[in-house]
Amino acid sequence: MEVAAAVAPAVRRSLGSCRSLRCGAGPRGRWPLPAGGVSLRPCSTRVSLEGINKAVIDRIIRVDHAGEYGANRIYAGQMAVLGRSSVGPIIRQMWNQEKDHLKKFNELMVAYRVRPTVLLPFWNVAGFVLGAGSALLGKKGAMACTVAVEESISDHYNSQIRTLMEEDPEKYKELLQIIKQFRDDEREHHDIGLEHDAEAVSTMLTSWHH
Repeated sequence: MEVAAAVAPAVRRSLGSCRSLRCGAGPRGRWPLPAGGVSLRPCSTRVSLEGINKAVIDRIIRVDHAGEYGANRIYAGQMAVLGRSSVGPIIRQMWNQEKDHLKKFNELMVAYRVRPTVLLPFWNVAGFVLGAGSALLGKKGAMACTVAVEESISDHYNSQIRTLMEEDPEKYKELLQIIKQFRDDEREHHDIGLEHDAEAVSTMLTSWHH
């Protein structure tokens, strides 16, 4: 469980460091309906930046884009190892939701003129290795990894919701709706991990806290 136990602090450090790094250009993306079924208006064009706290919005979108990118690579690594196993369909379902999240943040990067973190090449490799490494421990390792990663991402989303509510909930209504929906999706993934191997997750959390 050492690999899984290291996931949460590693994710927090990586996402947090996005805030201060210089970044490159971001890709465009299209937005399908979110997995939770809430219909969100697509941002097909750039939004007006007048009156918004650009520094806060840049940080939120950049961190979330990096987090979802990393989560996608982790699930890709898990599928490479466990895709044909009994847990493969469960991992695939969660990965499909993460793909939806990443597409939306790709779009928001363009709409709000946000540049991505320079950590993306790192996450491309490290995320896949982390996913594959946890999956090599079997179903228990993969699900413990899922719990740790999704808990960390959910915590980030909750923090961002509080920040936007303090700033201006009406002004950032659409972004709040997106983040809340994705936060709920991540919580669902977290619970799926617990349901499929609560004993392994309990062991992982115990070793992490000690």
